[in-house]
Amino acid sequence: MRHVDFAPLYRSTVGFDKLLTMLDSLATPDQAQSYPPYNIERTGETTYRITMAVAGFEESEISIEAREHALTVKGEKVEENEDSGSEYLYRGIAKRAFERRFQLADHVEVTGASLRNGLLHVDLVRELPEAMKPRRIAITSDAGAEPKQIEATTA
Repeated sequence: MRHVDFAPLYRSTVGFDKLLTMLDSLATPDQAQSYPPYNIERTGETTYRITMAVAGFEESEISIEAREHALTVKGEKVEENEDSGSEYLYRGIAKRAFERRFQLADHVEVTGASLRNGLLHVDLVRELPEAMKPRRIAITSDAGAEPKQIEATTA
């Protein structure tokens, strides 16, 4: 894939920093990582859930950070003692550290996280401020009022 340089746009635009940063992050090759696998699902009208397969990790080895419009999930496995007397013939369970970033839309907040059966669940909710919610405007009628005269001409 070709690399696109957005530097000239940064110099000639005002107020589009967030958009250009998102475009720049989409163009970077680290978005192609596949570990750990994850699902994003809609669980309600305004609720979402990110589920990540983090088998072998404990709660103390995973950190979740929400900052501005980004959610970062990091996992760092603590080294185990090799003095157990056993020898691995095949090691298929990944023990490598990971960092996965998700871009969050405006007004999306993290409400909680849980780790069950090797799956990390991060719950999100989108709450619009009252000023942005649609509202119903009442229509009033002037049925009992005197008709208004639009134009008056005298002869």
